[in-house]
Amino acid sequence: MVLLLDVGNTNIVLGLYEDKLVADWRLSTDFKKTADEYGIEVMQLFFHNDFKISDVEGVIISSVVPNIMYSLEHMIRKYFNINPIIVGPGIKTGINIKYDNPKEVGADRIVNAVAANEIYKKPLIIIDFGTATTFCAVKKNGDYIGGTICPGIRISSDALFERAAKLPRVELIKTPNVICKNTVNSMQSGIIYGYAGQVKYIVEKMKEEMIEMGEEEPFVVATGGLAKLIFDEANCIDRIDPFLTLEGLKIIYDKNKE
Repeated sequence: MVLLLDVGNTNIVLGLYEDKLVADWRLSTDFKKTADEYGIEVMQLFFHNDFKISDVEGVIISSVVPNIMYSLEHMIRKYFNINPIIVGPGIKTGINIKYDNPKEVGADRIVNAVAANEIYKKPLIIIDFGTATTFCAVKKNGDYIGGTICPGIRISSDALFERAAKLPRVELIKTPNVICKNTVNSMQSGIIYGYAGQVKYIVEKMKEEMIEMGEEEPFVVATGGLAKLIFDEANCIDRIDPFLTLEGLKIIYDKNKE
């Protein structure tokens, strides 16, 4: 089995792969936790789901949180007796990063691009609804040509609560109508429908630019915990793939395990 870890600013997503994805879990991202604290949490997940630590033959990690990596790498070496593969410079991915500075591209964006390119084999726009929402453009030949980064839905919601004295913190749910008759629903409407409009506009502009480059119309795939919230309203997403990042990690692991 292969243990996959995708470290984001809010959550660490773990996956266990054996021919296929057999388990997935989420832990809170907390750079204050020690290697032993993370080790105990991961061991409890394995024990609760009847998996054996000794059955793990390899580990791969992608991370956008540098200051947590010492604890996680130390945890993997101590509890699994494995040197993990870290997604970063020098790792084989199979895609060409056409960024001004390729080192600036987040590991999660690279992993998503690898997975989507391998699975769909089309020009792509990949949307990852995480702490930040990222839009990535990938040509059919695997060239990663760039993208856009926006504040995530939850960040946008929290900003209203934190910066406007009379506005409450609200649950992120879709209201039946855009025109609402109370403050909570009005905020929910503005956040969800406004964000859907932003997503639709960015996708339309990215499609135009990619078609001008000679690509056929891109296929739009979304991932991340809040993708379903926007899917129906944005009306521009072709598919939601909740495990896109984990699939990408497994593909990269296979390319580098030797």
